[in-house]
Amino acid sequence: MSNLFNIFDKIAEEKIREAINEGEFENLPGKGKPLNLDEDRHIPPDLRLAHKILKNADCLPPELELRKEIRTTEALLAGMQDTREKYRQIKKLNYLIMKLNMTRNVSLALEENQHYFEKVLDRVEVKKSRGELSGSE
Repeated sequence: MSNLFNIFDKIAEEKIREAINEGEFENLPGKGKPLNLDEDRHIPPDLRLAHKILKNADCLPPELELRKEIRTTEALLAGMQDTREKYRQIKKLNYLIMKLNMTRNVSLALEENQHYFEKVLDRVEVKKSRGELSGSE
């Protein structure tokens, strides 16, 4: 599945480079001005007031809350050394990703990728066999 994402990423990057080289991003409306992040044209008119109230109350939609928690857990994992704690956090991360994927009605190609403890464990074992880790890590 990740190869599929890499292919899409490469295609998208190539199309963006072509557009830049052809000058398609020149002279766009608002060029050089800050983005208006409060613009709500993409929200249906009957939902705009509700979105504004939720935004002012600093409440995120459930999907965005899950994404935020996923990113926080990934950042926590990046600096973690303890294998047992890392395993626990990866299980939590996989659960959050599964929950996010189940709440959305999108193509499987757009789902978040889960992280697997086996990959972490394999890396730890390889490093131990090379003598890069002591037995207490």
